[in-house]
Amino acid sequence: MARLKVGVPISGRGSNMTALAEACADPGFPAEIVLVLSNEPDAAGLGRAQAFGIPTAVVDHRGFPDRAAFDAAMTARLEAAGADFVCLAGFMRLLTAGFVERWRDRLLNVHPSLLPAFRGLDTHERALAAGVRLHGCTVHFVRPELDDGPIVMQAAVPVLPDDTAGSLAARVLAQEHRIYPAALRLVAEGAVRVEGERVVHRRGWSGGGALAAPPLP
Repeated sequence: MARLKVGVPISGRGSNMTALAEACADPGFPAEIVLVLSNEPDAAGLGRAQAFGIPTAVVDHRGFPDRAAFDAAMTARLEAAGADFVCLAGFMRLLTAGFVERWRDRLLNVHPSLLPAFRGLDTHERALAAGVRLHGCTVHFVRPELDDGPIVMQAAVPVLPDDTAGSLAARVLAQEHRIYPAALRLVAEGAVRVEGERVVHRRGWSGGGALAAPPLP
């Protein structure tokens, strides 16, 4: 069976990209990364990708008149690399509806909250301010609305009494690194599909789209 060819846009250190690359380094994994693409020329994740032998490219958003032109250039680079699926990994640019629709149901993101809670930025600070007892992360198919789309997998962590935004973020990030490759495997193997606006498991499981993943011990 042919491996799913994945492009990974990043903007920074690329820790989630690294988790995906480590998974894809196994020849038995059903996906491979064909391009890591950054809008930031000095993104540390580019060097990490090159250490895995993954081709890299830079499409600097500053060189384009608008978001649509930038997104079109990204699509062109991804398609030229042979990507037929995209995994956003710390990509810090808002995507146009045109880009999202071009890659509809072929575009995943990992977000540091239990969506639909805490869309947007500063999720850990907001979780602490809200006094929630559980926080976590979500892998979801992307839709034009901010941090919206059918949920593939989630992982929860407890919010501890002495947590800071930094300590909570570190525990959530460990779960992101665990569930993003797991979610990509499900998609690449055809174990999940999108029906309407929810994810359905091929073995008959469904439940609003979430596959709950317990925290690491």
